Amino acid sequence: MNAVDEIRGTAAGTAPVPLSVLDLVTVGSGRTASDALRTSVDIARLAESRGYHRHWVAEHHSMPGVASSSPAVILAHLAAHTERIRLGSGGVMLPNHAPLVVAEQFGTLEALAPGRVDLGLGRAPGTDGATAAALRRFDSHEGADDFPQQLAELIRFLDDDFPDGHPYARIHAVPGPVQATAPGGVQSPARPPVWLLGSSGFSARLAGALGLPFAFAHHFSARNTLPALELYRESFRPSAVLDAPYALIGVSALAADDEREARRQVLTGALSMVRLRTGRPGLIPTPKEAEEYAFSPMEREFVDSWLANVIHGTPDAVRAGLDDLHKRTGADELMITANAHGGDVRLRSYELIADAYGLPA
Repeated sequence: MNAVDEIRGTAAGTAPVPLSVLDLVTVGSGRTASDALRTSVDIARLAESRGYHRHWVAEHHSMPGVASSSPAVILAHLAAHTERIRLGSGGVMLPNHAPLVVAEQFGTLEALAPGRVDLGLGRAPGTDGATAAALRRFDSHEGADDFPQQLAELIRFLDDDFPDGHPYARIHAVPGPVQATAPGGVQSPARPPVWLLGSSGFSARLAGALGLPFAFAHHFSARNTLPALELYRESFRPSAVLDAPYALIGVSALAADDEREARRQVLTGALSMVRLRTGRPGLIPTPKEAEEYAFSPMEREFVDSWLANVIHGTPDAVRAGLDDLHKRTGADELMITANAHGGDVRLRSYELIADAYGLPA
């Protein structure tokens, strides 16, 4: 399988483009992180059996309701419970890590699940400034500003091709290509394809200039979606990785058997975001707690704005919403995140969406 084949998916059923899963490993009130991780396995298995193209997990820190602080660990666990679906990070926040460590982690994942690992990278910390400082032990702004240099260093480690004379020329990320060149080496030289993630124009332009695939966070930066995708396509230069742009967008979508139930479920995620934005992060509240919460006028305005970008309702309504989003953006792939209190609700949503598009049973 070449690099392009590993990136481009094939639409299943009547879906206009490949459908994928973005998993935040959310922890609901009254549930544990163990419960959330078991749900992630269940979702990955369901996604694999129903023809979703990939399953990504996202790095977050210091958020009680999001148990995805260690994407590489979670992906190793998911790899052990699946066989075919692509697995990846959506993404690893590169400024939080030494590039060599990321290359080693994802080289290990590639060895565990050959040919089905994606390395999605972001330049944000995935948390607040104080936590970012605790993660990095230096000025948090420095990491974001140095992202292009960190990315170049990481790709050199992944490809094992630092030039002679470089300080890192004799350092190798293992598992990795160096094992194929060692005496008697039979290690595959393949490595995970690199994606750039973004919620603004910076990574869109960089991904285009480098000829890399691009993933945009429409689910929390909807107003920037069209400008970022346009910038990516305008900036794109063919590379050894891609001969044409390939952009996926993350989208919040939740299907339920009836519209009222879908609204009850997505309100839990909206309340969770209200608390996060006001410095009170916590577990995902129950539908009852969200319904009974007394939103202030400012909070209600935020909730209405937030839910306007969450596609929710019956399966037919969600399918229509996803189809419309695809038409408006021209995205090459839709990556669906279903945020709700209960894991059973999220599983049901992915199944209903698969049914709505006639994905294989």
